[in-house]
Amino acid sequence: MRIGAPVALGVVVLVAWQLVVIVGEIDDYLLPSPLSIVEQIVEFWPALVAAVGSTGLNALIGLVVGSVVGILVALLASLNRVVDHLSAPLVAGLAVVPIVALAPVLNTMFGADSETGRRTIAGLAVFVPVFINTLRGLRQTDPVHRDLMRSYAAGPGQVVRVLTIPAARPYIVTGIRVASSLAVISALVAEYFGGPRGGLGSLISSSAATSAYARAWAYVVGGIVLGLLFFVATAALERAATPRRLTVASTLTPTKTPLTAPRKELT
Repeated sequence: MRIGAPVALGVVVLVAWQLVVIVGEIDDYLLPSPLSIVEQIVEFWPALVAAVGSTGLNALIGLVVGSVVGILVALLASLNRVVDHLSAPLVAGLAVVPIVALAPVLNTMFGADSETGRRTIAGLAVFVPVFINTLRGLRQTDPVHRDLMRSYAAGPGQVVRVLTIPAARPYIVTGIRVASSLAVISALVAEYFGGPRGGLGSLISSSAATSAYARAWAYVVGGIVLGLLFFVATAALERAATPRRLTVASTLTPTKTPLTAPRKELT
């Protein structure tokens, strides 16, 4: 039922789309039919696969680098109040910077033949949600657990490794899952503004400019599939990293053994 219902809905939408285009005699520049889009997918399949690979690689590098930097900065902010105060306005600024304004600058900065600008844009888009979710997770530790670690004479490093990071793990992987779609969107949009040709964004732009609207939609379908792949992969990571019953207390609380009073010998 969980799979059949969405598939059935998708089939209904595609059939209705095809009928609307045929009955309404809608031109391709307004809305190509699903059949014409499928024909373009089949015809330009090698180019579509190569474009998905190029955009997917940029998005993956941006996702990994942005996540690592976001987690590390959030960890420093949770441990140091000065870093926390300095990072807050920086993250707020990055959250509102539009990609369309930043992409031309970075593409020009790193050169027309470099993918670094696109990967940087994807990394910046990923950094913000991963940082916010990680920092919130690092602050979810119960005071009683910290007191328990102090009673065990645990050092700051042990507290972070044994208590803080495991407690924040669900928040970290949720931030990565949310950021995965942003990585794909950012990498794709950045391809509109220069850089090497061959990515989904540049092919969509060039196809639309030459009035090949069905082909442009075929590359849009490739972007949708790529985004779904990233979402499914990170959702599986989230499920694997956050078991249903995650209790930090169970790893910290010592096992209690019942005490029995000594028997008194009867004389």
